[in-house]
Amino acid sequence: MKKTSTDIAQLTDLEIVTLYKQSEDKDTVGTLFKRYMSLVYGVCLKYLKEREPAKDMTMQVFEKLLTNLKSQQIQNFKSWLYVLTKNECLMFLRRNARLNGKTDTINGTQLMELSVATHHEDEQLNEDIDKLESCIGNLGIEQQQCIKLFYLEKKCYQEVCEITGYEMKKVKSYLQNGRRNLKLCIEKLREQEEQTY
Repeated sequence: MKKTSTDIAQLTDLEIVTLYKQSEDKDTVGTLFKRYMSLVYGVCLKYLKEREPAKDMTMQVFEKLLTNLKSQQIQNFKSWLYVLTKNECLMFLRRNARLNGKTDTINGTQLMELSVATHHEDEQLNEDIDKLESCIGNLGIEQQQCIKLFYLEKKCYQEVCEITGYEMKKVKSYLQNGRRNLKLCIEKLREQEEQTY
């Protein structure tokens, strides 16, 4: 028997996500969206600064939910939604910056690839690029060099060794520790942000 909207409204976030994965009924996601629409709109307004673009982005996030919820393993829906919304806003701002001739110091696609390497098991970090840039700057010089060469400039281990003068064992160690430090740094920044909501 199909659940009524009143029944669905009584469910927890994760129960609604599970129900949507089974039924793919848009109204199910609509319940979640109503629950968190003010949060999504607030985040959009914070990043986009204007009401109309924020309203448009809020609807875009809803559209994203319909596809992303099917494949993502989510443990905390509110945190996941917050990060999804923020990343959609950041990507929108970056696209606009590129259209207006402003370029980033580090290529956004490369950073996304690095974010996957650093957080492949963590569904909350999709394209959390600003934090990643900031955290790379906080790494020790050796880790920073190796991470930038290996992930952002696509150098192989041997090339990283030749450029830096570090032994292969050291390069692998710097990369491993650099990834771990990036993950810890980004998680810390994310927690600080979420405490403001």
